[in-house]
Amino acid sequence: MQKFKFIILLLFTSSLSAQHPLDTLNILKEIVISPYHINDTLLNVPASISVLSSEELQSNNLSDISLVLNKVAGVNMQSGSLNTNRITIRGIGARTPYGTNKIRAFYGSIPLTSGNSETTIEDIDLEILSQAEIIKGPLSSIYGAGLGGAILFSPKISSSYGNNAVISSTVGSFGMIKNTLTYGYASQKGNINISYHNLSSKGYRENSPYNREGVTLAGELFKAEKTSFKYFGNYTYLKAYIPSSIDKNTFETNPQAAANTWKAAKGYEQYRSYLGGLAFDAKIKNGLTNSTSVFINAKDNYEPRPFDILSQNTTGFGGRTQFNSSFKTGKLSTKIIAGAELFKDGFHGNTFANLYEQNNGNGSLQGEKLSAINQDRFFINAFMQIHIAFTKKLEMHGGINYNKTNFELKNALQNENEFTQKYNYSAIWSPQIAVLYKPSSSQTFYASASKGFSIPAIEETLTPEGTINDNIKPESGYNIEIGSKINLINKKMYLELSVYRMIIKDLLVAQRVDDDRYVGKNAGKTLHEGLEVKLSYITTLSNITLQPYINASIGNYTFKDFNDNGNNYTGNDLTGVPNNTVNAGIDLQTGFGLSFTANYSYTDKMPLNDANTEYNDSFQLINIKASQQINPMKNFYLNFSAGINNLTNTSYASMVLVNATGFGNSAPRFYYPGLPINYYGNLRLNYHF
Repeated sequence: MQKFKFIILLLFTSSLSAQHPLDTLNILKEIVISPYHINDTLLNVPASISVLSSEELQSNNLSDISLVLNKVAGVNMQSGSLNTNRITIRGIGARTPYGTNKIRAFYGSIPLTSGNSETTIEDIDLEILSQAEIIKGPLSSIYGAGLGGAILFSPKISSSYGNNAVISSTVGSFGMIKNTLTYGYASQKGNINISYHNLSSKGYRENSPYNREGVTLAGELFKAEKTSFKYFGNYTYLKAYIPSSIDKNTFETNPQAAANTWKAAKGYEQYRSYLGGLAFDAKIKNGLTNSTSVFINAKDNYEPRPFDILSQNTTGFGGRTQFNSSFKTGKLSTKIIAGAELFKDGFHGNTFANLYEQNNGNGSLQGEKLSAINQDRFFINAFMQIHIAFTKKLEMHGGINYNKTNFELKNALQNENEFTQKYNYSAIWSPQIAVLYKPSSSQTFYASASKGFSIPAIEETLTPEGTINDNIKPESGYNIEIGSKINLINKKMYLELSVYRMIIKDLLVAQRVDDDRYVGKNAGKTLHEGLEVKLSYITTLSNITLQPYINASIGNYTFKDFNDNGNNYTGNDLTGVPNNTVNAGIDLQTGFGLSFTANYSYTDKMPLNDANTEYNDSFQLINIKASQQINPMKNFYLNFSAGINNLTNTSYASMVLVNATGFGNSAPRFYYPGLPINYYGNLRLNYHF
């Protein structure tokens, strides 16, 4: 009860940050969104979109994006370690055992989501991003199979003519070291931006050392008044050991421990990933533009696990084109977006016996091949959105997405009968409609209705025997939302409210068939409804700028109609997602380069199994950070910063494994322990020449 009272108090006495107060002006700066939308500012979009600036993305330790995304109302990123994460938006995706699906992510116009529906965003270095947009729910028809929404990352591009070099070094608890080198050059004709980073950690838990390094190249060529040619490339190498989840007793008494089998096998994942793309933007004529891109991504992964060793290779490539048009017919102002995306993805996976128990304590040892599966996927998304302004105060937005997905499965295991199966899902049409009312230039109200869908991941499409399960259907959902966005007190305060109700049908659930092995099946419906509040205020006292903020999400996520293996869970809380979250704090800036930020977060309890017999406890965290910037000489800047996360040394689970089952006499392993109190410091040198 005391925690609930504290949440209510925060809702009425604090306010939420839309961005860091870097301006000398005592107003909140209007937020500009990416050109993939019809509208260009956040205030005029009839949807719930949160925008994180580069300052916000770098507001913590520069290595863990979950600490940033969890500031957004309705978003919950659980992080078992830097390489084990699950993102849910408004409860969508909470039942995914490992990793993230049911959302789509993009870096510029290049998809980060693979053809098998998996999304990995933690490989993208936070220090090379200019902003991130989080679209909640299926409110935009142009992103395709993202039932929970979409995350759009924008690369940081040099804007000032000349050369710019940045060296950044961060050290932290548990042996964390991160170094980043960045160089940028810009002229009238184009720009180049190249960055290298290396992130390593000894880890808090047993069997958890982590090492990642990457190189990113981005920029523009042949830049002209009406055309621009953009390029992007990213290479990532990762080797990260996996401590896995632990049971409740171990979590409470020895949270640094790894799961026994993962420790004995010295389980880890190792991969090299490549991502590249080219984009051409052109103004064809007044009121008509086009953006066309081609892209490729590839990943070579090797993962020794206690139950087997997985070796897989994925290669995806595709293209995307989008036309934007605007024109007037009488008093009607119309804008249209139309385009299509093609994507082909090839997955080649092998599993081998893991003979770690016969390897004299030296960890994993590859044995005989157990399976060999190849799967190719091809899909097309065709989309259109239209915006009609009837008057200066009244607008209508409509959209439609068409998706057709085909895939082919081949069993390539030698000494067995090879077979090939082909399958496709029926065409999926996803409409959207919204009405926007603007009583003034600083206030909007909107109402929307939309449908979304998510394509099953590869593991969900297979039976335990390794054949295609043709009974699996894509999940689909219907969302209704109303909301308002208001600038108050001469743009010193920003308030955003949204209320939504979404019903998911053909719910995909992971049914456990062995230790850490799952198959998918459709098992019913879930209800997702809630209220989100976003409030921020900015004020200046003498030479100090203060910006208090609050993000709050009050939700109700339940099984609406759910029967699994003869058990009726209808009416139970949805597994693995908290109903209520609050994130609040204050940012402080001074005229002499000193800044300070303090952040408080509350995460409600969440059910660990469908029967709701086990719950993870609620928890509260406090993070603080201070920084000082100096300018010792012209065009040369030094920034020192230091921070403390989990200031109160709270014991909590930063990620849970839903519906964990104990085999034999072992207890179920639900818990991934969060870090205790931890520290970090950063030194950044920036020179423009």
